[in-house]
Amino acid sequence: QVESLYPRPGWVELDPEVLWNQFVGVIKEAVQDAGLHMRQIAGLGISTQRSTFITWHKRTGKPFHNFISWQDLRSAELVNSWNKSLLLKVIHVIFTVLHFLTRNDQYLAPSFLTFSTQQTSMKLSWVFKNIHEAAEAARKKNCYFGTVDTWLLYRLTKGAVYATDYSNASATGIFEPFTKCWNPTLCNLLSIPMSIYPPVKDTSFNFGSSDCEIFGVPIPIMAVVADQQSAMFGECCFHPGDVKLTMGTGGFWNVNTGERLFASQRSKLVKFYLTLDFCLLVIYEEIEENNKSYDLCIFTDLFTNVDETAKMARSIVDSQGVCFVPGFQVSVNDPYLCASFMGLKPSTTRNHLVRAILESVAFRNKQLYDIIVKKVRIPLQTIRADGGVSNNSFVMQMTSDLINKKIEKPANADMSSLGAAFLAGLATGFWTDKEQLKKLRRIEAVFEPQKDSEEYKPAMDTWLQATKCSLHW
Repeated sequence: QVESLYPRPGWVELDPEVLWNQFVGVIKEAVQDAGLHMRQIAGLGISTQRSTFITWHKRTGKPFHNFISWQDLRSAELVNSWNKSLLLKVIHVIFTVLHFLTRNDQYLAPSFLTFSTQQTSMKLSWVFKNIHEAAEAARKKNCYFGTVDTWLLYRLTKGAVYATDYSNASATGIFEPFTKCWNPTLCNLLSIPMSIYPPVKDTSFNFGSSDCEIFGVPIPIMAVVADQQSAMFGECCFHPGDVKLTMGTGGFWNVNTGERLFASQRSKLVKFYLTLDFCLLVIYEEIEENNKSYDLCIFTDLFTNVDETAKMARSIVDSQGVCFVPGFQVSVNDPYLCASFMGLKPSTTRNHLVRAILESVAFRNKQLYDIIVKKVRIPLQTIRADGGVSNNSFVMQMTSDLINKKIEKPANADMSSLGAAFLAGLATGFWTDKEQLKKLRRIEAVFEPQKDSEEYKPAMDTWLQATKCSLHW
């Protein structure tokens, strides 16, 4: 886990050298702990955080800035300015007409285009407006752009490989899934030079080998994949309608949509990813991971470990009207929305606060699930959950009740690394097909609906009212 840096309010960065050193260190440690030698490693699969990016000089390899995280808010003013602009309204009209005349879904998403601080495009536009060295290098075609995977590939191969995969490219919001190309129209709109982007390769692909000086021997790099897509693959969601719910640093609903791409509409942060042989729809929002105490110091004395939070929540019948509003984007698309507690009373205890936090995760899961059901006209199959918060039985059971669906939890909650291993193993021939991978799945628990979702309606209505009060803070 690379520690985030907060140089200014709203800015979230990662040190590229710290990230690189920890990446190499973790691989060496894992091989050593397994009692293996680097010579025995047949292939390496890399799963990385999406949308976090960096730019660097093509010739020297020197970064122009730290990694800018997907959580970073520095582009908030730029986002608001664009979303209110006349030009964006004109774009909406043009593409609405095109979609009406052609019925081509390729024109549907631009007809409702809105920008968000979570999108790489706006933060990249900010870079070229505010970092002179990057802008000058880009003008001379000496600037490279990369998400975490691209930077690691570049460093692993000592600059010999400059590439990304479809899952990471499409997470940036700059990659056009219908044409499988970086979007020149969007780049021209935001004054981002097309020369900065890396070639896009298949997710399971021979990207070359690591330089022998790094691990002592060259190791083939056989898969590069974004974390959500990797976790989806690790959960063996190989069939249309398979659903994965990740609750970690963010809340992510992933749906295998088969060969069909669905176009997103209005302000929903609904993204579409191409990975391997299926299309993937991801509806996501930012929540904070339960076992990190929401990274807020005010919760220091709220509980001593995550395991006790489910017990604390069940020790009371309700939150006594207390609501917790996480910082989220879906449905509201408000970069200034604040995380907050509401409804505090003299009788409020820490149990009420903890229950309010856990309920907020379940309520958001319900909202996002309803969006999926409405937008994706595919029968939903088994729902599989992972991520740190999936270890909380209260959240899992309440989510199952609210959506009236069975949810499986695997024995291993960290699916991203497993998915990368599966992809690399298939590429090297260690496994011959996905049926072999299914046999490796281990389910630890199954949560089935126990209450009617209507029983939660009063509490959820109160919570919805609280979310409205947190807007535009």
